[in-house]
Amino acid sequence: MEAANFAAGNSFVLTALIALLGCAIGSFLNVVCLRLPRMMEREWRAQCAEISGTPAAEEEPLNLAFPPSRCPQCGHVIRAWENIPLISYLFLKGRCSGCQTKISARYPVVEAACGLLSAAVAWHFGATWQCAAALVFTWTLLTLAVIDFDTQLLPDDITLPLLWAGLLLSLGNVFVSLESAVIGAAAGYLSLWTVYWLFKFATGKEGMGYGDFKLLAALGAWMGWQALQQSILLSACTGAVFGIAMMIFRGRDRQIPIPFGPYLATAGWISLLWGSDITRWYWQFSGMSL
Repeated sequence: MEAANFAAGNSFVLTALIALLGCAIGSFLNVVCLRLPRMMEREWRAQCAEISGTPAAEEEPLNLAFPPSRCPQCGHVIRAWENIPLISYLFLKGRCSGCQTKISARYPVVEAACGLLSAAVAWHFGATWQCAAALVFTWTLLTLAVIDFDTQLLPDDITLPLLWAGLLLSLGNVFVSLESAVIGAAAGYLSLWTVYWLFKFATGKEGMGYGDFKLLAALGAWMGWQALQQSILLSACTGAVFGIAMMIFRGRDRQIPIPFGPYLATAGWISLLWGSDITRWYWQFSGMSL
């Protein structure tokens, strides 16, 4: 208890501990980002087989806990000491201990990003209930961003619980009031839904997916309707810069869709931590006052 009180009263200690926790959570998020889309695909295949009346293919059971993590090249089961966030990757020199196949750098990058983002949350909010909620918010957004970047999917299994969590937190005014959260959720969904249909009527193409609507609705539930405009602008600017950079430096085809979820997630995270500061700086820069 004394150690917990000391950590809570010392910002540096709390931030360091939360950073370590974030790295550990990041290791688990790597599993979620890799397996959840595969689990969804299996479910879709099973549903298609049931509708068509054909027998479903026999596949090895797959969930977030089973089978144990292993090398996709040689099947080597990852041992506990090989699964320590960041440290194991450095110790193994980025290669499988069984076959020396190169391990994707994505794994330590996600772990490090989760640790750094968690540390920023701890430093910003301190030892508060807001910090605990914001950590869950951060880990969830990171997971959604990685999955959407890889597969252009934003799973309902993540976006909908995030939405409901924001509404439930508003009952205690953790970040915003219940009224602001409900309006934010509705306005977030309807705003992108409207843009989707206007774009489709104008071009005949789908400019985004329904997962984007649900993610913005979740952001509205967490931060209220007041933060929606800022989140949309930040995500649009971030996406535009990244998209242009991809076309210039990597020659990306303009017809290849770019997932919008990572930019919404980035904008939402920034708005939760520094949204009010950004608004204040904007008004000061423009020479106006709130």
